[in-house]
Amino acid sequence: MTYQVTLIPGDGIGPEVVEAARRCVEATGVKIDWEVQEAGAEVIEKYGTPLPEETLNSIRKNKVALKGPITTPIGSGFRSVNVAIRQQLDLYACLRPCKSYPGVKSKHENIDLVVVRENTEDLYAGIEFEIGKEETKKLIDLVKRETGKQIREDSAVSLKPNSIFASKRIVKFAFEYALKHRRKKVTAVTKANILKFTDGLFFAAAREVAKEYEGKVEYEERLIDNMCMQLVQKPELYDVLVLPNLYGDIISDLCAGLIGGLGIAPGANLGDGMAVFEAIHGSAPKYAGQNKVNPTAMILSAAMMLDYLGEKEAAERLEKAVASVIAEGKYVTYDLKPLREDPTAVGTSEMADAIIRVLKNF
Repeated sequence: MTYQVTLIPGDGIGPEVVEAARRCVEATGVKIDWEVQEAGAEVIEKYGTPLPEETLNSIRKNKVALKGPITTPIGSGFRSVNVAIRQQLDLYACLRPCKSYPGVKSKHENIDLVVVRENTEDLYAGIEFEIGKEETKKLIDLVKRETGKQIREDSAVSLKPNSIFASKRIVKFAFEYALKHRRKKVTAVTKANILKFTDGLFFAAAREVAKEYEGKVEYEERLIDNMCMQLVQKPELYDVLVLPNLYGDIISDLCAGLIGGLGIAPGANLGDGMAVFEAIHGSAPKYAGQNKVNPTAMILSAAMMLDYLGEKEAAERLEKAVASVIAEGKYVTYDLKPLREDPTAVGTSEMADAIIRVLKNF
């Protein structure tokens, strides 16, 4: 079987790490018909936008995409190209596994966490009111009239919408993921002791969903500040974490820090019947074209894509090959060496070559 997949190289270091991932995927033997599309700062002059409609239409058609890091240009009208893709395609679940790999420098060992982040609401909905604008003044007046609370006139204001629909949907995704991947516990995380209506709603929705999984998957709740401390002190107590948008963004980076950094942290954005797989890290334009950066996160994201396509055996082989190369420590990029100045460090493409050699021996 041949799969149709949209391939978005992105910009900055994107084309290099995406090419490494593409070659590794093909080395598994899974047949992919790649449909290459453009997005990012470098295509604005050509399309008048960093996110061409034909790129979105390609993802809608193929239902699966592998996407490199994308730079959101300042002053483009986009808050974030990545956020725009998620919202345009209703990719409501951001999935970020964080797993320890021997050979990666870290203060923790044996980490195996999964962060499930709601992608469409919360402060990332982008509903903001600029300081001094007439609509901002009207909102401030409305708040004072309806609640008796005073917002300073020199304020900018953001709205934080949390709905029952989106909250239940993301929590159900987390429980279904836990069941499918034989995970034992889902932990919902908010700041409901302070944000009683918005974050309180998220907990209330989570409790309703959790009832459907009683006896199958354990459910618990934590407050976000305490959760940060718990993850640093005793991450082994946690399994699948499900959070509203902003908390999920922060906690996923914290968890990546537990395993050695963003360079080995894969990710995916999923909706109903549609998925975009991407590394968590940014486009790092200062390293573009240098064949220097670590491709691990992008390659592991591609392995997640293979699993999503039903190619579980190929996905497992690819992850094992990555783990083997990292554990050996010979053909790895500078950031995976004990000393970053190590002259034996290899480049992006050479690390991919090493992973492919291991794949062929499996």
